[in-house]
Amino acid sequence: MLKYYKTEGSAIAEIEKLEPGCWVSAVAPTESEISLLETELGVDRDFIRSALDEEETSRIESEEGQTLIVLDYPVAEKAEKAAKEAKGTKKRKKQSFDDDAITYYTTPMSIILTFSNVITVSLKENPIVEDFANNVVKNIKTQFKTRFIFCIMLRIAGRYLQYLKQIDKISNYVENQLHKSMKNKELIQLLGLEKSLVYFSTSLKSTETVLEKVLRGRIIKLYEEDQDLLEDVLIEVKQAIEMSNIYTNILSSTMETCGSLISNNLNIVMKVLAIITIVMEVPTMVFSFYGMNVAGLPYAEGIIFPLAISAVTAVLAGIILSKSKFYK
Repeated sequence: MLKYYKTEGSAIAEIEKLEPGCWVSAVAPTESEISLLETELGVDRDFIRSALDEEETSRIESEEGQTLIVLDYPVAEKAEKAAKEAKGTKKRKKQSFDDDAITYYTTPMSIILTFSNVITVSLKENPIVEDFANNVVKNIKTQFKTRFIFCIMLRIAGRYLQYLKQIDKISNYVENQLHKSMKNKELIQLLGLEKSLVYFSTSLKSTETVLEKVLRGRIIKLYEEDQDLLEDVLIEVKQAIEMSNIYTNILSSTMETCGSLISNNLNIVMKVLAIITIVMEVPTMVFSFYGMNVAGLPYAEGIIFPLAISAVTAVLAGIILSKSKFYK
């Protein structure tokens, strides 16, 4: 699907046809739409198809007056929806745990800079693009192509920071739930958050490399205001990388602690069962003697003796368990 946008006055508005200085948004473009962009704008077909590969990594390259920037942007979805979209595909970045859980992953988008236009290409509905199309981001001019691209990058970095804060809140909530009861659901969700952070960290580091190449000014000509904006983007990305590393370390420590707690709880259960087994061995041996065909055993007649043995065993087991430091 192709849409054309251009700044009119102080807002971005959708226009009907391609014009110089407009922004072209291509979401899951068909072959005919790719051919249209290739014909009308002279864009390299491989540049357009670069973001249609889910495993494409962040990079920047320039060829014949065209510049391609591929960046990963973060996405948050309900796990049920993500699972349906990933079904039957080789998508490895989506993790589904629970119908009510939120899954985080990254997906690529490409930004193509031509002589007179900016083109964004993504495989699916892009929340970053929608924010600009709906004028959520203010004071944007599509005619200032370089600045517009850096504003997109800044929006992507801000979305990373937003989702990282959400992951931190979710991990704290799950950790509090684990204090009450250690269930597989919470443990699996923590594992999913840890994987999401790994994807975020990997994508952010690649993005940082791309931004540093742009900052040198060899690929894209930078004006003074554009350079300041790009430096802000780089600061945001580095902050996101630092947050991602911190949260990853915290989650790794939490998972290790949970594993130690599970092992410790298992040891406690096994020790309690061992104590009960040892205590029960005494009446078992006594009753075994009385179960033999042997005459002359004391208190062989009546039910008082078996009841007394059982009562003493129960009291003894209770005392041992209550005093046992393993049980506490």
